[in-house]
Amino acid sequence: MLVTDINNVKIYNLSGGKSVPQWLTDRKQKKAAKKNPDADRHIELIQDFDMPGVASCIKISPDGQYILATGTYKPRVKCFEVSNLSLKFERCFDSEVEKFEILSDDYSKVAFLHADRYVEIHAGHGRHYRLRIPKFGRDLMYHKPSCDLLFVGNSPDIYRLNLERGQFLLPYTSEYASAIDSITINHEHQLICVGTQDGTLEMWDHRDKKCCGTLDVAANLQNTSEVAAVTALEFKNGLTIATGTSTGHVLLFDIRSRTPLAVKDHLNQLPIKKIRFQPDQKSVYSLDGAMLKIWDESSLKQKACIESRSNFNDFAHFPGSGLFMFAQEDTKMLPYYVPSEGPAPKWCSFLDNLVEEITSETVQNVYDDYKFITKQELAELKLDHLEGTKMLRAYMHGFFINIRLYNKAKAVSDTFAFDGFRKDKIRKQIEASRPARLQLKSALPKVNRELAEQLMQEEHMNNAKRSAIAKGLLGDNRFKQMFDNPDFEIDKEAEDYRLLSAVLQRAERDKARRKDKIVITPLDEEEEGSTDDDLYSEKSESEKEEEKDEEEEEEHEQSDEEMDMPVKTKNNPKASNGRQKLSRSDPEESLQVENNGKEFTLTVEEGANFDIMQPAKKLQTVSLGKRIKKMEHATTSVQFQNGVGRREITFTTTGRSKNAKKDQDRERARHQSELKKHKEERRQVIRSAKGVIKKTVMKQR
Repeated sequence: MLVTDINNVKIYNLSGGKSVPQWLTDRKQKKAAKKNPDADRHIELIQDFDMPGVASCIKISPDGQYILATGTYKPRVKCFEVSNLSLKFERCFDSEVEKFEILSDDYSKVAFLHADRYVEIHAGHGRHYRLRIPKFGRDLMYHKPSCDLLFVGNSPDIYRLNLERGQFLLPYTSEYASAIDSITINHEHQLICVGTQDGTLEMWDHRDKKCCGTLDVAANLQNTSEVAAVTALEFKNGLTIATGTSTGHVLLFDIRSRTPLAVKDHLNQLPIKKIRFQPDQKSVYSLDGAMLKIWDESSLKQKACIESRSNFNDFAHFPGSGLFMFAQEDTKMLPYYVPSEGPAPKWCSFLDNLVEEITSETVQNVYDDYKFITKQELAELKLDHLEGTKMLRAYMHGFFINIRLYNKAKAVSDTFAFDGFRKDKIRKQIEASRPARLQLKSALPKVNRELAEQLMQEEHMNNAKRSAIAKGLLGDNRFKQMFDNPDFEIDKEAEDYRLLSAVLQRAERDKARRKDKIVITPLDEEEEGSTDDDLYSEKSESEKEEEKDEEEEEEHEQSDEEMDMPVKTKNNPKASNGRQKLSRSDPEESLQVENNGKEFTLTVEEGANFDIMQPAKKLQTVSLGKRIKKMEHATTSVQFQNGVGRREITFTTTGRSKNAKKDQDRERARHQSELKKHKEERRQVIRSAKGVIKKTVMKQR
């Protein structure tokens, strides 16, 4: 239980305090509740008084023995019996409930208005009948003398469903309204009153079936810039009616006069959802989405207010008592008790004795229509001479001051505020029109510059697929905020980015390898920085896919033959007479490399292949006949000889068998291990060729 002191009025939140986690089991929840230090002050007024998601409407039966509440999700209605302080039954619906009306003294007859234009009439055992109205409904009311169930909504008609005949009657049609938001019935003279979306109030007599009067409510609100719709209605007696508007105003009218008796502003600019009267205390209860205000109907002075962390949807008040039930945008339905508004109902009379014994540890002091200011601000307003008077109320390191007095003092002290505002605005306009001394024009945006630069580079690539994607990202307006809004800036310190850093680094490494491919320059041209590692580098999956897209346009055949690579060097004189066989188009071409006066010869024969890591995906672009022919006869043999020793690797591809995939994986793993071992040996003995590679043509004899 939490106690709030507002204007010396104590408000008890019966469900307040520390809550137990819902994921615990029932047994653990009970143990945790006992260990809670606030367990001695915790009150569970009604068991399971909650909804799975959101509570939308709540009402009390006319006999005061049952509480009915609707909510989501799944859409449902719950009925609580106050004599047992527990749930009596629960029923589910197919759609959400907008409003519902209790037709009998207890729960045995209830009408539900759904959001999909359906109306369900329930009896004690369950749903009795289901029908549909022509337009979407917003409110409903039951007229007992004629036994008519009235519906209003997104149309100027008041639909009448006669429950005695079981049929629709001719509706009442408004001549001036475009839509109707609320409806109520005076129980003394049985006039039907509706509030329209155009800010008018209309009275209908069911005996004449005609509109007997119209009242313009919005015309009495002078300070509003828009037409205020009438969203809530409530009769106090036969002559006084309270109207709530969409601008957050409550107006009290005598139905014989066009001038309001009183106007109360909630100062929240939120629509009024419900209004109720407490004649014994001369109080008015008006609810909007933020709070319930309790104020005096004659002096308009606010007595107290009830707020919550979630928005309010509806409330129910036990007549003649100080007990309130709230439906809000949360799972809990909150019971509040205000002793100053009346005693507790008979079924929970223990609350009167309980609240007297409980002393709350935390009391919140909230003052309505007051503003908190510090002592320095008080001196700036030249109101420091009011210290110690009733005009100021000391609180912590400052004071609470009446908002009207504060506004007047602010207007008097800031007489030159407009001049300062005007000078500041002129200065900003001059600075905006004055160009900068150094203007740097850049096509790159301020947000995600690296990504934009990368997309611009890909836009001019030969790959049509990646170029189209880059053009789409840069030219589509749907991705415009990615380069304009700072909220879409790529955070390189985020955890998700760090997880992808390894993939990004590998992509950058593959991109660099593609740029540094081995190029054999013509005569008298130098080549620097190339090594044998580029020839035997492994290719990533992304590189293979790009090569596949580029090679789809060109069809060629490559046959793999034996490739002998004995190299004549200073440290390997035994290989002086050997020759290296590589794949070239001209069988009579050879390469001579000069390295500090020493020469070795590379003989290129037709049919060999430089790419010893040819992926299997390249075969998919070849026709079926060529693929079978290649798989039956393709044999590749590679020999390496250096100062360490001689190595020979042979690849033979035959027709597919049942275990072809396993053999292929096993062969690929063995080949990768051999290749890795060869590269390590190669790095130990390799020396960069600083000389010039000359190209000569040898004639065969």
